[in-house]
Amino acid sequence: NNMNKFLEKLRPLSGSEAPRLPQDPVGMRQQLQEELEEVKARLQPYMAEAHELVGWNLEGLRQQLKPYTMDLMEQVALRVQELQEQLRVVGEDTKAQLLGGVDEARALLHGLQSRVVHHTGRFKELFHPYAESLVSGIGRHVQELHRSVAPHAPASPARLSRCVQVLSRKLTLKAKALHARIQQNLDQLREELSSAFAGTGTEDGAGPDPQMLSEEVRQRLQAFRQDTYLQIAAFTRAIDQETEEVQQQLAPPPPGHSAFAPEFQQTDSGKVLSKLQA
Repeated sequence: NNMNKFLEKLRPLSGSEAPRLPQDPVGMRQQLQEELEEVKARLQPYMAEAHELVGWNLEGLRQQLKPYTMDLMEQVALRVQELQEQLRVVGEDTKAQLLGGVDEARALLHGLQSRVVHHTGRFKELFHPYAESLVSGIGRHVQELHRSVAPHAPASPARLSRCVQVLSRKLTLKAKALHARIQQNLDQLREELSSAFAGTGTEDGAGPDPQMLSEEVRQRLQAFRQDTYLQIAAFTRAIDQETEEVQQQLAPPPPGHSAFAPEFQQTDSGKVLSKLQA
């Protein structure tokens, strides 16, 4: 009822003719502000409820995607541990080979280089399905979000559809970029470890220090794992950011009085009336 009366007052503003300003524009603005505040007060509970319901569904999406990123981190930890075991160079047998002579040291280091190539390649192959699962999971769960949020979002179906499509596209691109970066990290790790096992220090007849070599391998693997964890964490934050933006677009929180008050202080009455009409 109040909304109808409010819109009735604004109806002359919606015509094609330029709005005629009242003889008392200050009083008119004050009256419209008071009635607008009343309408806002009545709408606020519905806006707040829609904001919470949409947010609840978006939080559901975040929780649905969390296991995929946890799987990525678990796979990284598992494969790094496997590499550590395969490239372990501190042991009685390996010490004897590294310290026994140039030929024995070079044979061992060449074998370790071969292991690096084999196991980093295997890492890529085993990791790929988990990255693909994340991409397909994004598409599936975002569509589920579309269906679950539709009854609650004040936005039109067309706007809702656009927002959901943009969200799906952004998250898919970010997931694929994450996978590509992890692949690049593995390529870099392969090159670094291969260089470490290149046989340096054998020209004078003495093999490389096994303890130093083992420490370098450990540091390289730790750096790879830490960097990859940070990239996965950044992807998780991107999910939070993108879903928060969607919530603002589909069901923004009820505006406070301060968000509207400055508009009524403008000297351009045309802008004031345009804002009121909107």
